[in-house]
Amino acid sequence: MKQNKKISKHIKYNLWISIFTAVVFLSIGFSLISVRSVWGYLTLAASLVYLAVSIVHYEYFEKMAASELLSAGFEQGQIQKNLLKELPIPYVLTDESGAVLWYNMGFAEMAGEKIQKKNITQMFAMLYKKVFPKNGATKEFSITLDEKKYRVECKNVLLEEETETEDNGESQEVQEPEASESDGLLAFYFFDETQLIDYKEESRSRRMVAGLIYIDNYEEVLENMEEVRQSLLLALVERKVVRYMQGLDAIVKKFEKDKFLFVFEEQNLQKLMESKFSLLDEVRMINIGNELSMTLSISVGVNAPTYVDTYESARIAMDLALGRGGDQAVVKEGDAISYYGGKTQKVEKSTRVKARVKAHALREIMMTHDNIFIMGHRMPDADSVGAALGIYRLCKTFEKNSYIVMDKDCAAIRPIVEGVMSSEKEEDFPFITNEQALALKDNNSMLIIVDVNRAGMTECPELVKSIQTIVVLDHHRQTNDTIKNAVVSYVEPYASSSCEMVAEILQYIADRPSLKPIEADALYSGILVDTDNFVVKAGVRTFEAAAFLRRAGADVTRVRKMFREDIDHCKIRADIVSRAELFQGEFAISTLDGREVDGATVIGAKAANELLDVQGIRGSFVVTELKEFIYVSARSIDDLNVQIIMEKFGGGGHLTVAAAQLKDTTVKQVVQDLKDLLSSMREEGDI
Repeated sequence: MKQNKKISKHIKYNLWISIFTAVVFLSIGFSLISVRSVWGYLTLAASLVYLAVSIVHYEYFEKMAASELLSAGFEQGQIQKNLLKELPIPYVLTDESGAVLWYNMGFAEMAGEKIQKKNITQMFAMLYKKVFPKNGATKEFSITLDEKKYRVECKNVLLEEETETEDNGESQEVQEPEASESDGLLAFYFFDETQLIDYKEESRSRRMVAGLIYIDNYEEVLENMEEVRQSLLLALVERKVVRYMQGLDAIVKKFEKDKFLFVFEEQNLQKLMESKFSLLDEVRMINIGNELSMTLSISVGVNAPTYVDTYESARIAMDLALGRGGDQAVVKEGDAISYYGGKTQKVEKSTRVKARVKAHALREIMMTHDNIFIMGHRMPDADSVGAALGIYRLCKTFEKNSYIVMDKDCAAIRPIVEGVMSSEKEEDFPFITNEQALALKDNNSMLIIVDVNRAGMTECPELVKSIQTIVVLDHHRQTNDTIKNAVVSYVEPYASSSCEMVAEILQYIADRPSLKPIEADALYSGILVDTDNFVVKAGVRTFEAAAFLRRAGADVTRVRKMFREDIDHCKIRADIVSRAELFQGEFAISTLDGREVDGATVIGAKAANELLDVQGIRGSFVVTELKEFIYVSARSIDDLNVQIIMEKFGGGGHLTVAAAQLKDTTVKQVVQDLKDLLSSMREEGDI
């Protein structure tokens, strides 16, 4: 109607033109009469006639035009109303509370019996008042109705704005509404996207997934069995792999003696993950007289932009699986990584080829840098400091400026630090703080990280970010946040300790360094502590490394005296063991308030080791409260993987030795979370 009024005014203006013209001619006629001209009378008479005709025409045409415009406007409104009512897209108009005011036939067909409910919030549970848009905004929702999927577009219509737009008489931009709420309506459009979503899901389910299968201990298994049975064992393993992959409609191809490549559609990935990669257990159970069980590492790459990227994701996942010790599966979907298996101990490799290659690469890199920084993890232990001192002596042999970054020591390493201080001149003292390291670094600096492979757990994470050349030497299993930009990464989970790895490297360096007695003692003590006096993870190479250190000047008696415990620490450890709670008959859990105890984490770790001596205990956990965080020490003997348990808390470690650091929580809450996790993992068969 507003638009009709606009048109009527324009018509009135046009009609008034003829009347105005008649008035002008009348004025001319009167002026001519005043000069007694005959043309004046003729003009006046003609003007009067014209004026009379114009007035009659105005009255008649105005009524006719108004009637025609009203009829046209009514017909237009009816057409629009019918079109909106018969619109194939379901449409409904409600007030701001969701009460239905008007809907079209499409909405009535979609809602069915629910149309009897007078409020849209009662019709669809996914639509409720709190999520409705306000102040002229628009929101989108996704709902499901009768197995159909709809995208709902909801528009808040402000009545004040609509009225203002009409009254202005012409189209113009609507000003942004103020933050205050206004009375308005809600317009809902329902777009049926069932078919589109189905097509997307089908396309996704048919995407290619690439995977790799490696036999972890190919050489080691074959070396320890009769030659006539080797072919049979390999045939059985290959048959297991092929048949398992055929069950997933996968194409599998053996491209090396111990490596397989497979591809399949993504729709079968869930089936593979639900089985928790049972192929790992099937191959491990094959026994035809072989002393060692053959284990596999499986990696899967998924959800990458191209096929090449998918394969690259699988390759990265395989590196991660091998770095975590093998006998497990890793699925890499974008940045998300999932782990399966990892229940057996990594078999120690008898060959030292890798150690020799890494030693050569390390030497070449060190020779091209002037300043070398060596750094371990926060809360350093004997293994971290011992490995750092071994690398420090190597740097000094090459006459390089070298520094060990250690912001503050702790009771666990104090005997080593004091021994170094007494044996070195003050100007040759190797330890520097984080601030000093950041001030000394330059463009020709390199960083060697020992006993840790996660940047966030190093002594100075800022140093990791600011130095380009990084070398990592570690024996812990890798996780998602492993340092990825290292030029040399020597991470071997089978090694007992970082000190063992450093001792091997020192033997293969061309210019073999001469260790000082305190440095040999430190390396030996690192092996001693991490193996719990050669009980845990002590292999042939562990004893060979210890023998090398013994020849280099390490004194067993001196090391033992160095790490003798205080009587108070012995009492605290005994108290931890006595207060241990037996959970589910096979897990020992105890706590320690270590806020005022020097070296509390070491005491907790030793107590966890002692709890394993109790018959029937599969795993032990000691929760230690410190001033800044809560530390969890986890230990097991062989069949329980405590690493995957600690990874749930953001930690890590080895299959039998692991730990985690937690913040913003309490000891009571950590113990309860640990119990809940153990219960759920046991029910799911993960432990």
